[in-house]
Amino acid sequence: MTSIKTVIVDPQKMFVEGIQCHFNMQKDQSIDVLANIPDGRNIRQDLSKFPQIDLLIIELNLNGQDGLEIIPSIRKYFQDMKILVCTSYTDYKYVKEALISGADGYIVKSNSMEDMFAGIADIMKGKRYIGPGLHITPPNPRNHVGDQNPKSRFEDRFIIKRKLTKREHEVLALIAQAKNNKEIAEQLFISDQTVCVHRKNIMRKLGVKNTVNLIKLALEHQIVQG
Repeated sequence: MTSIKTVIVDPQKMFVEGIQCHFNMQKDQSIDVLANIPDGRNIRQDLSKFPQIDLLIIELNLNGQDGLEIIPSIRKYFQDMKILVCTSYTDYKYVKEALISGADGYIVKSNSMEDMFAGIADIMKGKRYIGPGLHITPPNPRNHVGDQNPKSRFEDRFIIKRKLTKREHEVLALIAQAKNNKEIAEQLFISDQTVCVHRKNIMRKLGVKNTVNLIKLALEHQIVQG
């Protein structure tokens, strides 16, 4: 039986050890975990250490890093390697973006190991796999009334970070440096009014009402560096 050379990119050590145990007990597929990489800071260099990787299993929330931003780079330099996203995020937007970015499959950690093995089998055959209960388009409005899991006011930083546009991230980083609208405008080559609009949008998206709480939230969730 040919072994599937696998690397797992996930910061949750207990999850990785658990999934390795399941792989070791699997008889229908031989899955050999070569390494666990806890984050994506040096993903190209880390993956280049191995002469052959057949499968990459990757989490989206990599200790403040965004797996969705890392996948395109991985796909560009490792074109033959299969990529399976395994995460806790079920939003159809993430599923769609991951597949467009180059992932071959998407599964959530609440799915079963049978689903995981089915997904691996499919993508290794060149098929695309989407785990049970996931979608790449909005759920049917007739069957979807609001958010089935109301948002916690303590959302994790992955979700918070993805609420903001690239420009809003730039503005927020400068706000966290205690720069006023005029200073931000000069640094980003935009108008004071545009900065004001960005500031209002950022505060609305993050659910805060003043600059002090905005900076506090941004630093606590490591959306920007202090």
